[in-house]
Amino acid sequence: MMTSGRALPNILVTGTPGVGKTSHCEALTDALPSLRHLAINRIVQERDCHLGRNEDFQSWIVDEDRLLDAIEDEVKQGGNVIDWHACDLFPESWIDLVVVLRTETSVLFDRLTSRGYGKKKLDENMDSEIMQVLLEEAREAYAEEVVVELSSNTAEDLEANVARIDAWVEQWKKKKNQRTTTTTSDAY
Repeated sequence: MMTSGRALPNILVTGTPGVGKTSHCEALTDALPSLRHLAINRIVQERDCHLGRNEDFQSWIVDEDRLLDAIEDEVKQGGNVIDWHACDLFPESWIDLVVVLRTETSVLFDRLTSRGYGKKKLDENMDSEIMQVLLEEAREAYAEEVVVELSSNTAEDLEANVARIDAWVEQWKKKKNQRTTTTTSDAY
């Protein structure tokens, strides 16, 4: 993990659609206004980082290379909360913390149904959550110490998760400052 030059960490919030990624990212950036919410779904559409629509899944077909090029400068500056349902496309050097949100299947089913997901999209996302696809993807793509799994079933979970991530950010900044101070004093 390469954090040099960044005053603030990059946090990737991932999980199956419907687990509360956007709600968590918005709450986190409200609690920590120095962080920016990078909503990848919106960026894909606004910055033309797609190859068209997949109508079966009612989603954009993402051009991953174009997406990474579009956000690279922002991410390298640090201070981003990246909101996306996949994680293995982001270089490990860009990410300081990976938060994988998990939701009980009954809660997730109700959330996805209320969004009007078709049967095919609903089934695929339910299977993904049951099989822990995004958690395993995160564990394979990033160092164990930067991946954390958090429950996201209730408003209380969201509040507790934001507080936990806020505390992690403060700890990250302290460690970063200690390394900077040590490096600077070693130079003299």
